[in-house]
Amino acid sequence: MNIQSLAAFVAVAREGSLTRAAQKLHITQPAVGLHIKNLHEQTGLRLLTRTAHGMQLTADGSALLPLAEKVLLSVSGFKTAAQRRSKEIRGKLRIGTILDPEFLRLGMLLKELLAYARHLEIVLAHGMSGEVLQRVMRSELDAGFYLCVPDDTLAAPDTVLCKILTRFSYRVLAPVGWESQVRDKDWRQLAALPWLSTPPQSVHHRLLSLVFGEGSLTGLDANYVALVDQEASMLDLVKSGVGLSLVRDHIALREAQAHGLAIANLVNLDCALSFVCLRERMDDPPVAAALMALDRVWPSA
Repeated sequence: MNIQSLAAFVAVAREGSLTRAAQKLHITQPAVGLHIKNLHEQTGLRLLTRTAHGMQLTADGSALLPLAEKVLLSVSGFKTAAQRRSKEIRGKLRIGTILDPEFLRLGMLLKELLAYARHLEIVLAHGMSGEVLQRVMRSELDAGFYLCVPDDTLAAPDTVLCKILTRFSYRVLAPVGWESQVRDKDWRQLAALPWLSTPPQSVHHRLLSLVFGEGSLTGLDANYVALVDQEASMLDLVKSGVGLSLVRDHIALREAQAHGLAIANLVNLDCALSFVCLRERMDDPPVAAALMALDRVWPSA
């Protein structure tokens, strides 16, 4: 017993005519008649009979018609649900994260993303800014957060979409008691003080390369005394009196007020938080969903 035979039975019962049923089903009248004949043979019952006024339900047909309609309604519901699910965004979205979740508005982003694509599997991978960009370019990540420095052309400007989310500055933060050593001092004067260095993949390294080293603003080498790869460790070392470090402006102000750390008042370096993905991946459903969620979380971006 197939769905087409049940559909033919219901159509003839409703229309009272093989011709009108055929028109409704967009098949020929003989095909409708064949479906009805097959149904009679399969059930062993006569469900419809021909009269002078057309086709009429028998007692058995009247008893089985509601069940046939229920089957067809279930099939229609199944098709609708299958079509809806086929349009839902599925798969995995690998996002590279940096810094702290609050600064990225990461929780808000994931909430928006899952509200729109609830079947999407999201995988977060934390790292330094440059690492995230390289992994996006190698397709190890689908998208990620990246910190742009002034005149940053990325490594492949034609292949990478860089969506700027917000702009901010890095300040030079110094230990307690160093106020006289950093106040009213420019980059040349600050170069001789002890500095915390970071790996090349970090934004701190790229920013400091603009002011220290060959071809930089000062042409001077900074006095690096320790290599640190985590922002929390950098802040702790500044508090411990080890040396200077670049720190995001709002964190520098917070630490200066809370713990008396000193801020170099004459210098700062501009930066921008961005979201990157390969341009060729922009229309991939998971990546496109992430970009749409970003527009809601960062409406002014």
